[in-house]
Amino acid sequence: MKCSTVISAILLLFFSIQSFGQVYSEKIVGEKNKILKDSLKVEKYPYALPIWGEKVAQKGFKLPYSAGISVNYFWQDSEIVISDLEVGFNNGQKFNLDEIVRFDKSSVEAGALTIRPDVWLLPFLNIYGIFGKGKSTTKINAGIWVPDADNNWSEIASFSTKANFEVTTVGLGLTPTIGIGGGWFALDMNMSWSDVSSLDKPAFSYIFGPRLGKTFKFNKPEQNIAVWVGGFRVHIGGDTDGNINLSDVLELDSAQQKVDNGFEKVAENQTKVDTWWNSLTPAQQANPVNNAKHNTANRALESAGNILTSLDGALSTAGSGSSTIQYSLQKAPKDMWNFIVGSQFQYNKHIMFRVEAGFLGSRTQVLGGLQYRFGL
Repeated sequence: MKCSTVISAILLLFFSIQSFGQVYSEKIVGEKNKILKDSLKVEKYPYALPIWGEKVAQKGFKLPYSAGISVNYFWQDSEIVISDLEVGFNNGQKFNLDEIVRFDKSSVEAGALTIRPDVWLLPFLNIYGIFGKGKSTTKINAGIWVPDADNNWSEIASFSTKANFEVTTVGLGLTPTIGIGGGWFALDMNMSWSDVSSLDKPAFSYIFGPRLGKTFKFNKPEQNIAVWVGGFRVHIGGDTDGNINLSDVLELDSAQQKVDNGFEKVAENQTKVDTWWNSLTPAQQANPVNNAKHNTANRALESAGNILTSLDGALSTAGSGSSTIQYSLQKAPKDMWNFIVGSQFQYNKHIMFRVEAGFLGSRTQVLGGLQYRFGL
């Protein structure tokens, strides 16, 4: 039901994905680069950052400009897993629905524009900030399932929701990296907090992205193109609590009919369970298998009846806009990792253009960006 709201908020956390611009402190090697290497050893480093920049440059490392700002657009489609789901209406009792609610595969499409200022604090350590605004559209399909006397589970009510949200994200990150002779390795890490109106507190995410790449130089000294492969791992804060309007996530015209049909099916299945149980002898009722089946059916039917009754009451006042849903849950990405490939064209030491794509597993993502660097 309301879970599209939650999932939209969760996926917008991924807008903190600010892939490290592929510049790095590169160890100059090879006879053909001897002149450049020797010039670095005697050259006075003109900037305050990174710390120890002059010492490292004089050891034969070519340093990028020490500060920069990136503008990126990020799009992704991802799946999420929800557990420990509890739902209540109009600030009433919340019911645990893990046993009876099942989620069908749901589509989530999201996009965001982010700005990332960064500095090289040390010659091999870049730190950056994240500031983003994003939007998402999420479609969630869920159903309430209950068993009958033969322990066959069937859907008694289904709900589909669609929600749109705007989210503001802030965060920080760091990237240790090293390059030798055009090859390089980077470990991008960041954490962020996203403010979503439907959540009681900002939601947290942590991103880890190792990359291994190679930079190829052009005839112009400052121009090159880098290509890389890597992995992308997402961790999001598990606890989520929120409060939203019922009318924002349910089509009220059809919801009441679904609730009424659900009541009929619960009553029908309860009759089947009671008839089966009463037909058993005392010895059969004492059988642990039958006893467990009976308890499971009654517990599920009671949960379904409770949530339908609460929803029925909330729908009676929903037309006035006063009905709300309170929820809590645990969330996690369906797949923690996916594969990424990317490329960056460096027009000169100031300007870079970047693209990156992620795929495999249950997450697909695309990033495009422009970076400007300067000395600090």
